[in-house]
Amino acid sequence: MNKIVDFINLHNGEEDKEKVLENVTANISFRGSNLWILACAILIASIGLNVNSTAVIIGAMLISPLMGPILGAGFALGTYNFRLLRKSIKNLLIATVVSLLVSAVYFYISPFKDVQSELLARTSPNIYDVMIAFFGGLVGVIAITRVEKGNPIPGVAIATALMPPLCTAGYGLATLNINYFLGAFYLYTINCFFICIATFFVIKYLKYPGAAAVDPKNAKKIRYGITVLMMLMIIPSFYLAYNLFQEKRFTKTVDEFINLEFGSRGYTVIYQKLNYNSNPKKVDIAFLNKKLTPTEIQLYNRMLAERGLNNTVINFRQDDADLKSEILSELSKQDHSLTEKDLTINSLRQELSKYKVEEPGLKKELLILFPELQSVTLGKIERFAETDSAKIEWLVLYRLTDGKEIKESVKITNWLNERLDTQNVKLLRETEAEAEK
Repeated sequence: MNKIVDFINLHNGEEDKEKVLENVTANISFRGSNLWILACAILIASIGLNVNSTAVIIGAMLISPLMGPILGAGFALGTYNFRLLRKSIKNLLIATVVSLLVSAVYFYISPFKDVQSELLARTSPNIYDVMIAFFGGLVGVIAITRVEKGNPIPGVAIATALMPPLCTAGYGLATLNINYFLGAFYLYTINCFFICIATFFVIKYLKYPGAAAVDPKNAKKIRYGITVLMMLMIIPSFYLAYNLFQEKRFTKTVDEFINLEFGSRGYTVIYQKLNYNSNPKKVDIAFLNKKLTPTEIQLYNRMLAERGLNNTVINFRQDDADLKSEILSELSKQDHSLTEKDLTINSLRQELSKYKVEEPGLKKELLILFPELQSVTLGKIERFAETDSAKIEWLVLYRLTDGKEIKESVKITNWLNERLDTQNVKLLRETEAEAEK
C-alpha cells in the first residue's frame, strides 16, 4: 500500500515552494514585453479565426501569456495571499480589456466578417468545456510545481484555449452580435475560473504555507464562496450541454427521416436546411423534380410527428423564387469541401488515364499489315504492382484466322514497340475456346 501511495505522491519531484511562488508572481504582471506579446497573440488568434486556420489559432494559444495571472489567482487563494490575489485579478482584467479592444478593432476594420466554423465553436460552451478547463488547469499547476517542467505547459495552453474565445468575444463587439459576445465571454470566464480552482486545489493538497494567519471562519467563507461560484458556472453549462444533445438528436432524426422517406425512394434532395431554434422548428427541403400535393405534405408532417419530433414543420420549397439564391449561398459555404472533392476526382482521372487506350487506328493497321490475325484486343496492365519497380505494359490479345499460324510474332512486337514508342509490349494469343466464353 505504501508503494502505491508513494507511486502517486505529488510531493515526489516537487520544486522548492518559495521558488515556485517567485516564478508565479513574476508571470502575473502585464508590463513591457508581456503586454506586447499579449497584443501580438491576440492579433494572430483574430487572424486565425478570421481565415478559419486552426494552425494559426494554436500558435496564438502557445505564445499567449494569459495563464500567468490566472495561476497567480489560484496560488493566492490557496495561500490566502490577498495582496497577490488583488494583483492577479487586476492584471487579468487589464489583459482581458486589452485583448477585447485589440480583437474588436481588428474585426471592425477587417473586410472579412463571415462567421467561420472556428468562430462558431467558441460561442456555445457546455459542461465538457468546464471539464477541459479544470483538468487542463490541474495539469498546468502540477507541471509548474515540478523540478523538471517537462512539456505539459504547451499542451495546457492549447487544451484550455483562453485566447480564441476572447477574440470571438471581440468579434461579437465589432459586429454588435450580443449572442456571440456573451457565449464566447462565458467560455473565457469558465476557462479562467476553473483553471484557478484547479490551481487552488493542488496548492492546498501540496500544503503551501499561508501568507498570513486566517481565521477558520474566514477560511470557511472562502470555501463556501468558491463552491457557490462553481455552481453558478456549472449550471448554465449543463443547460447548454442538454440543448446541444437535443439539437444533435433532432438533426439525426430528421436526416434519418429524409433518407428513409425520400432518398431511398429515388427523390433527389437538392436543398436541406434545419432551423432548430425557431418555434415551431423548421425543416426546409427542395427536390430536383418532385412536386408534392398538399395532402402529401400533411402526411409527411404527421409522419415526422410520429417519430417524436413534435412542434416541427416540414416546409417543401417547390415554387419559391428565392430558392435558387439560397442554394447558391449554401454551395458557397461548401467551397472548401467541393475543392477537396475536385482534387480527389482529378487524382482518380489521372490514375485511370494510365490505363486508357488512345490508339483508335492501331487495330486496323495491325490487321492490314498482318492478315493472319483475325481479331486484336488492346489494353494496359500494371506489372509489379505495389513495388518500386511497378510499370505500365501494353497487352495485345490476338486471335488467328482458322488454319493460320503466326510466323512473325517478333516482327509484330518490334512494330508495336516502334508504333507505340515503348519497349513494354506483350503479345498473348487467345484460343478459340477462350473466345467462345
